[in-house]
Amino acid sequence: MVGSAATGDAPASRPTLEWAAALRAGLVALPLLGLSAGLVAQTLGHANAAALAWSLATLAVLAVLLIQVATSLARGDVGLDLVAVLSMGGALALSQPLAGAVIALMFASGQSLEAYADGRASRAMTALIARQPRTALREEGNGAKAPRMREVPLADLAPGDRILVRAGDVLPVDGRVAAGRAVLDLSSLTGESLPAAFAGNAAVLSGSLNVGQAFTLVAERRADESTYAGIVRLVEAARAAKAPMARLADRYALVFLLVTLVLAGGAWAASGDALRALAVLVVATPCPLILAVPVALVSGLSRAARCGVLVKGGGALEALAKAEILVIDKTGTLTHGRAHLRAVTALPPFGEGEALRLAASLDQASAHPIARALVEEAKLQGLSLATPSAVTEVPGDGVIGLVEGRRVGAGGPRLMRSQGIAFPSTGSNADGPLASATVLVAVDGRPAAILSFADPLRRDGAAILASLRDSGIARVVLATGDRRTIAEALTAGLPIDAIAADLDPADKTKVVLGERLRGPVMMVGDGINDAPALAAADLGVALGARGAAAAAEAADVVLLVDSLAPLPEAIRIAKHSRAIALQSVLVGLGLSLAGMVAAAFGALTPVQGALLQEAIDVAVILNAMRALSGPDRGSHPGLPAT
Repeated sequence: MVGSAATGDAPASRPTLEWAAALRAGLVALPLLGLSAGLVAQTLGHANAAALAWSLATLAVLAVLLIQVATSLARGDVGLDLVAVLSMGGALALSQPLAGAVIALMFASGQSLEAYADGRASRAMTALIARQPRTALREEGNGAKAPRMREVPLADLAPGDRILVRAGDVLPVDGRVAAGRAVLDLSSLTGESLPAAFAGNAAVLSGSLNVGQAFTLVAERRADESTYAGIVRLVEAARAAKAPMARLADRYALVFLLVTLVLAGGAWAASGDALRALAVLVVATPCPLILAVPVALVSGLSRAARCGVLVKGGGALEALAKAEILVIDKTGTLTHGRAHLRAVTALPPFGEGEALRLAASLDQASAHPIARALVEEAKLQGLSLATPSAVTEVPGDGVIGLVEGRRVGAGGPRLMRSQGIAFPSTGSNADGPLASATVLVAVDGRPAAILSFADPLRRDGAAILASLRDSGIARVVLATGDRRTIAEALTAGLPIDAIAADLDPADKTKVVLGERLRGPVMMVGDGINDAPALAAADLGVALGARGAAAAAEAADVVLLVDSLAPLPEAIRIAKHSRAIALQSVLVGLGLSLAGMVAAAFGALTPVQGALLQEAIDVAVILNAMRALSGPDRGSHPGLPAT
């Protein structure tokens, strides 16, 4: 008889989980020793000693089981472990010590098999947590003296700190390469097997492994705000979350428990033989319900993590398997999300340099990709940027604030209309395969400049959308804040069914809610303005490599690479895992019910029933573990050339 899996909503502490896993793995030694000792005693003609050995082994396992049941009941979980309690207790009460020892061995071996399966299924996810660094070498001191290195806890690191990353170190925080050349292994984050090289001033992510020479890193975020810390939090939440299918299995488990008790009681009443009731209880395996679902789903979560997709729990994996409609943002998904300034049109009396400097100074307060591109361009031109104040950002529209005492606004037409500022017509900036964007700059309530940006379309965009179609997505909708002419120029030739343009965050949310009337919706985005739509969808997917923290928090799935390429494979993994979970439940329950009926009619003894149910348990768990090795397409789909 197999014990219940830990799928509760409340996350247990890590020491408690480790202790429970060790207990499950080692529990099989007690009944195995008692059963062996009893068989030896029986062979030597000491029947009483054999019965005592079997009884003690049964009692030892029963005591552990009673503790587990009491713990589950304290949490409000009524599980099928009660059947195991009744079967072992009934064997002792009916003077069937051998049957009790066999049942105890079957239960303990099931616990050990469960611990092994759960460990294998969650290996990739726990590996992410285990690699998290605890300390870093911070450079201290300045002036004439050479700086010294001091090992400090990650919590002591602050933006601007210089950190020495030695060969073999895991990057503790997000930052930029300040000195040296970084060669990083990103496989734990993205699944990409080949190291990547980063030159000076290149942005690098925490959690990467330094496989080259030592280099100096300048921290850009605190450790608890960095990419890897966020991933660890997401993994912990994913491991603790209970999937809808698991909650459904809990409800089925109660029904199965009642059916078991009624069938056992009916067999006893009809035949007058209590051993028939005991045999029914023994065969009533809970494994298909309480193990197949979590093992299959956690296997799917683990495989998805290996290909660079972090799914926040079994519920999100199920939603990923059911998604039929894709609503996708443009910036950073179909495009690179790294806009480049193409042209500056100054409006008198403002000059190009002045307008650009004021706008870039203001945009230092924004995390939007276009704002970052504007700041970088201004720095490349050697402009001296001022510190903005009283900044207000309207997601999807732009930014307003004070720069050197002047009120500056940078954003789209909606922002300017809301401020009562009229700009001349900007026309269409669509330029072939480039996805263009326009930023209007106003100073002290007057039009100052029109900035034109280009964000190139990813070369693999069409192939990825086609792969998403192959994985089961029936409809693709582009939802963008750009003008329709720009959106249509961008998507020309792409397999997109509909375009919703000129949207603010509220409009994107309405698009998602409207599409949900057609079927389950998956929304993909990477910016702060995408967070409401991500939360409104049946499944939200965020690009976590460079995407905004708000988008990653609102999403159910986070892509750890700067590309949609792993998403089709993740969908296939989700479908495969869900199908295996359902298959295991249906087949396992069918076999269990057939065995229970046979036991009720006297065709199975309690010992035979225990052996039969263990065979069913093993078969179901091994079948659920097939989710660890689903049909892959290529070695790693996450990082094609773009």
